[in-house]
Amino acid sequence: MIARVLGTLDVRVDGYSVVPTAPKPRKVLGLLVLHANHVVSTSALMRELWGEKPPASAATTLQTYILLLRKLLAAALAGGMPEAKRMLATYPGGYKLQLPCDAVDLDRFEELCAAGRQFLARGEAREAADTLRAALALWRDDALVDVPTGPLLEVEAVRLRECRLGALEQRIEADLRLGRHHEVLSELAALVAEFPLNENLHAQLMLALYRSGRRAQALGVYRKLRTSFIDELGLDPSTRIHDLHQAVLASEPALDAEAAQQGRPATESARLVGVV
Repeated sequence: MIARVLGTLDVRVDGYSVVPTAPKPRKVLGLLVLHANHVVSTSALMRELWGEKPPASAATTLQTYILLLRKLLAAALAGGMPEAKRMLATYPGGYKLQLPCDAVDLDRFEELCAAGRQFLARGEAREAADTLRAALALWRDDALVDVPTGPLLEVEAVRLRECRLGALEQRIEADLRLGRHHEVLSELAALVAEFPLNENLHAQLMLALYRSGRRAQALGVYRKLRTSFIDELGLDPSTRIHDLHQAVLASEPALDAEAAQQGRPATESARLVGVV
């Protein structure tokens, strides 16, 4: 069995899809998969489906959706309805979808991200880059892109977007430590356009440009970021990226790719941006 949420909702038993076509049952299945092997309360499911004002028939309608999901499972499972009821079990106050530990792509993504962070913390940049790249490859689109989100799924979607972005930033950091500054330039340029107030991405782009012999453009990235911060927030960027700007102005040797690859001591400004 597979259950994928990092893109369209895709739940299959022996290759047979058990995803309903109707929007509300899809919401129920999406929430159950995201919390696989944990009880999802009836109140949480009702809030996802109808917000803060569920209709009087909400409990009965939810039971109908659960029955629909069980029928889809039963059609795909050799054990039929008894096995479907075991897999999608009723508990006091809620329901639990029982899935194998390796069935959900989100679980695998989180495992790989944790391993990648550990590699990065130990200075094993190549292993970190490979592991985080494998984690990001699990994404096919935005999480649950084909499921209309209510209040709970929307929170989950935001959380997963942040997790994906964090993994991407860490993978780029690992690539920069490996001297792959030319390779990440176009990717970073697109990312800073998408996230114009993200200081980490701007810092990484500044460093990649500097290491590529494009110091003036690296300084231009900082000026543009500072203008955006002042215009939109009325603030200056953080001290961390200001110190990187000063390090680029001074052409500090610790910013060079060779310093990162050879493990030479970094300046405080370089350590603050987390890219050397």
